[in-house]
Amino acid sequence: MKRMFILFAIVLLTVGALFADEAILIDFSKLTADISVNNDEGVLNQNRATVMDYASVAGGSYTADQRAVMKTSLAITNWEVALASSSRSVENQVRSYTLEAPSKQWATVMGVRIHFPVESYNSWATIKPPFDIPAFEPQAEVGDDGTVQPGEANGVTAPSRFEAPADDEGKVDSTQAAYGVVKNVGTIKSVAVNAYGLNFPHGLSVILIDHQGVEHTMFMGYLNYDGWNELRWDNPGYITEVRNRELRLYPLYPLSTPFVKFGGFLVHRNGADEGGDFIGYFKDVKIIYDKAVLDTDRDIDDEALWNIIRDRETDKKNWEMRQFGHDQVLRYLESQKKAPQNSFTPTPADNNNE
Repeated sequence: MKRMFILFAIVLLTVGALFADEAILIDFSKLTADISVNNDEGVLNQNRATVMDYASVAGGSYTADQRAVMKTSLAITNWEVALASSSRSVENQVRSYTLEAPSKQWATVMGVRIHFPVESYNSWATIKPPFDIPAFEPQAEVGDDGTVQPGEANGVTAPSRFEAPADDEGKVDSTQAAYGVVKNVGTIKSVAVNAYGLNFPHGLSVILIDHQGVEHTMFMGYLNYDGWNELRWDNPGYITEVRNRELRLYPLYPLSTPFVKFGGFLVHRNGADEGGDFIGYFKDVKIIYDKAVLDTDRDIDDEALWNIIRDRETDKKNWEMRQFGHDQVLRYLESQKKAPQNSFTPTPADNNNE
């Protein structure tokens, strides 16, 4: 009887270990600008791996030259800093932005400047990607000029462009960093952020978006330390013991694989603390999670026969592109309206008076 109990305990622990996994959700050192897109001076301004071309959703009223510049990426300098509405003055917003920060330890990380109000009231700011990271964007080849060409998918299990790279069998290699999307995620156990502190008393939260589009904000801790540190959030509702979990059977096919994607950071400033400039640096965001579905070797390839998941993911991808493209087109139009001059043209002298 004792031996049977021990074997049963080993089985429970093994099942729990099979479900657990770790992944790098996003690594900012991989988001450096490495190609020049529509830049006459040849300055590197976009990240090749994450370039998105939204000309296809812009409509038919644009010229070829206008469509050529409708590209953006997750390059660090493209990320947006948005202050709370009560703090969003022109001065505060202009002085809040992201930069590539050289690091002795990590080569390149994301540097953030946020100019909070100096008045004594609570405020916050979000650091978000330039577009909602698509979860179903197919593989593609990106040229030196930012031209996006569809790539070859490595089987039905091939990851999207914003997932971690795949191994030889087409499965995601969880040891490699993703570009903001991790699929097959069940319950999240822990979240960690490598952040550089400069003794600011501000709080930091991570924003994750699930497959239903719901934002989840996890408070990581305060940045009142000096140097690099791993801030960690542990799910207080996570049930470690498998015997205490509610066990259910779900149809394996054609359920869509659940995922999470990175929605950004949230920086909190208490009104009792000093306002003005905040400076922070971020290396990566990692998660520990339960797998939603275990990978198994099945006798019949359901997806190859029915193509249900492929059709669903295609519909979702098209919807994501329409949402993303609409916002980017509006930004492009606004940039075209912007006055390029920084100074007035000198008034020529009137030689007729001589």
